[in-house]
Amino acid sequence: MKKDKIKGLVASVVIITMSFGLCGCGNKSTDNRIVVEMVQYKPEAADYFEQLEKEFNATHDDIQLKIDSPNDAMTILKTRFIREDNPDIIGIGGDSNFSNFIDANMLMDISDYDGLEMIKENYLAINKDLEFVPQEGIYAVPYAANAAGILYNKDMFEENGWEIPTTWNEFISLCETIEESGKHPLYFGFKDTWTTLAPWNALAVGTCDSDLAYQVNSGNATFSEAYEETATKIKVLLNYAEDNPVAYGYNDACTAFARGESAMYPIGSYAIPQIKSVNPDINIGSFTFPANDKKEDNILNSGNDLMFCVMNDCDKKEAVYEVLDFLLEDDNVQTYLDAQSAVPCKKGEFELAYELQDMKEYIDNGIVADFQDHHYPSEMAVDAMIQTYLLDNDEDALDTFLKKFDTEWVRYNRDIIEKVKRYQEGE
Repeated sequence: MKKDKIKGLVASVVIITMSFGLCGCGNKSTDNRIVVEMVQYKPEAADYFEQLEKEFNATHDDIQLKIDSPNDAMTILKTRFIREDNPDIIGIGGDSNFSNFIDANMLMDISDYDGLEMIKENYLAINKDLEFVPQEGIYAVPYAANAAGILYNKDMFEENGWEIPTTWNEFISLCETIEESGKHPLYFGFKDTWTTLAPWNALAVGTCDSDLAYQVNSGNATFSEAYEETATKIKVLLNYAEDNPVAYGYNDACTAFARGESAMYPIGSYAIPQIKSVNPDINIGSFTFPANDKKEDNILNSGNDLMFCVMNDCDKKEAVYEVLDFLLEDDNVQTYLDAQSAVPCKKGEFELAYELQDMKEYIDNGIVADFQDHHYPSEMAVDAMIQTYLLDNDEDALDTFLKKFDTEWVRYNRDIIEKVKRYQEGE
């Protein structure tokens, strides 16, 4: 790959001079085995990958697997890309980084990998929507997804006879009922701006098209029109939240929910371990955000939380595919699901975490759509924009926010919009 193109992709990354991970491992180990190196971005899963590495190396005589799970994997990876010191496999999420890596021709087309037949089609399709312009080929093996909607206190619901809402009106009615009981219906923790994206994404997947970003880049839609319902409804939620949600952060919200201070918490399944660290005995359930007037229009917010990509300059594809086969063995997938309360991207009979059982209908039937923010460039700081909008009590706050979204989108996606234009013109 061209070195200047990689530099353009990661020019803002400060080069880390630490010795960690900056030296290539070579193609052969000291005992002449082929070395396959992987760097994955989820440090909370480090123990899982450490155990997998041990099991793989104990059962393979011709390949040595080395897995790194650093705390700041994306920065380390981008630094290594600049130095042209790529690992063979990267474990990343399905977000704008993945889009940029495809655009820079850094990832291998793995369409010939037989294991793709075992992956659910909807999670493969989610990755296609992340491409700036449609590409031939497949560039990742989706491994585990997450699910985001509403966490709820099951014991509290049962004690009060509250039922899971299936429409927007039912949800608002439930919030009114809970508030009358003296409890906070919802807790947010918007002091950490990224938490605003949790209810935003969960609402947006039910009210917007999954390929909205491409439609906008194509000139066939605007965020001002598409996001009006989402933006209106997220502000309604503030009526049922803790006093001054921006005074409390993510940890505060997890702690409050764990202690029974609210009946519901609009957040993803990734928050469950944090909540249980405060109250191991809490009985948590989760349901799809009822964003619409009809239950059948609701969609579960679920995206590729971990997937494996092969770097384009990897020269040991056969060994890499053997590693991928091992990762996709049913027992290994189930172990990951159990540890991370995750959703399987692989077809098969896997046991979902207890907390996700209320979402099973959507997961089993593929009624899912990716997080809208996976298409947002980080420089655009959409989370901060949403937080500012939620604090804005002016009459024209909605219009101001939506217009700014369109303006900022063009500002930070000008090159992509031009790329889409050239693609559509056949260049």
